[in-house]
Amino acid sequence: MLSYRHGFHAGNHADVLKHVVEVLILDYLMQKPTALSYIDTHAGAGFYHFASTFSAQNREFDSGITKLRNADGQFAPPLARYLDIVESCSTNEAAGYPGSPAIAIAMLRKQDKAHLFELHPNDHQNLSKRFKHQAQIKESDGFAGLKSVLPPPSKRGLILIDPPYEDKNDYRNVIASLKDSQRRFPNGVYALWYPLIPRDESKDLGRRLKALSPNNYLHAQLHVQAEQGSHGMYGSAMFVINPPWQLHEQMQEVMPVLQTLLADGENTPFKLDAVIA
Repeated sequence: MLSYRHGFHAGNHADVLKHVVEVLILDYLMQKPTALSYIDTHAGAGFYHFASTFSAQNREFDSGITKLRNADGQFAPPLARYLDIVESCSTNEAAGYPGSPAIAIAMLRKQDKAHLFELHPNDHQNLSKRFKHQAQIKESDGFAGLKSVLPPPSKRGLILIDPPYEDKNDYRNVIASLKDSQRRFPNGVYALWYPLIPRDESKDLGRRLKALSPNNYLHAQLHVQAEQGSHGMYGSAMFVINPPWQLHEQMQEVMPVLQTLLADGENTPFKLDAVIA
């Protein structure tokens, strides 16, 4: 849906969870010199300034990255690594927060490739201005676009899937897209973000995702507030197919810290489970 703009939500608790996972997966994949592809199906604008109309309206970054930046003490290496990347992306920028493509491009090497899909014309324009010499950028639907870039030539890659879920069809689309993508590129690492909201589609998505890869997955759910009523996001989740072998251990360090810093009460637990092949 073209009404969605990620600028309203940039830097919030959901971005923190999503981008921690992104950074840790890319670090693992780049341990080998062979080229890899980074594919972002819903790339957004690339970078979000906190003074912009979108970000300043609800100040959702105060629920996420700001709390980490203001926290005392040292973080465990996985979370410290994420913060280092975020800060490196923000150098020479006004106060703000990098999107998924900015984080990936900051990490990729010369031999690696980035493929970015964004359907919203304004966000696509901003994305193209920022990264036109560093990525292949298409103003198109990322679900359809995946078919054109899988499998990548090197047979190595991270596919980040992060639709807005404003349309309940997105829940069906992620399942259909993952099924097709796994046929095309079974060894790819697929990282899917989704919101925790009081809707059947959201509550059932984890089960449906596990059915796609029952023997090789990681599922992290961060609850930042208690579920209330029939509306509103009370947290978010990351589901990874073909996760790096050490990702579960790293997230065991990360999730308690995110719960402590980003959740608003003791009754907002995190959930983390995995089957690693």
